[in-house]
Amino acid sequence: MALVSLWPMKYVIVGFMFFLCSMPLCAQLEKDKVKHFTAGTLSGAIGADIADGLSGGNRYWRIAGSVTSSLLAGLAKEAYDEYKYSGWDNRDLAATVLGGVSIGITIDIFSERKHRKRNEMLVHITQENMDFGSWEMDIQRN
Repeated sequence: MALVSLWPMKYVIVGFMFFLCSMPLCAQLEKDKVKHFTAGTLSGAIGADIADGLSGGNRYWRIAGSVTSSLLAGLAKEAYDEYKYSGWDNRDLAATVLGGVSIGITIDIFSERKHRKRNEMLVHITQENMDFGSWEMDIQRN
């Protein structure tokens, strides 16, 4: 039996992503950019969750919330750096927004699968319920 059939595919993908993140691929980037990307993913996840709740699950608002919250976090950090250290870095801002974009798209992909499965299940239950009345009458006759 294959390992993939034992676990749902999303766990395999998430595990693979954690494996890739643990590899020393970040050594080619500045540590500051990695921190900005991480901050962008965290703020983007929070923004996507808030936008998802406010919009009732609209995928475009979910991604917009993720990008907007990471943009606001990046702008706030760069404004602080400009005030405190006299140094604004557009590449730091881009890394933060890129983190928000990546987590927004990832959340959207997994959310759409969940919603699609839920809708398929509801359609299946609704079709069974159409026959439920006649089934219930058959039980009462017996």
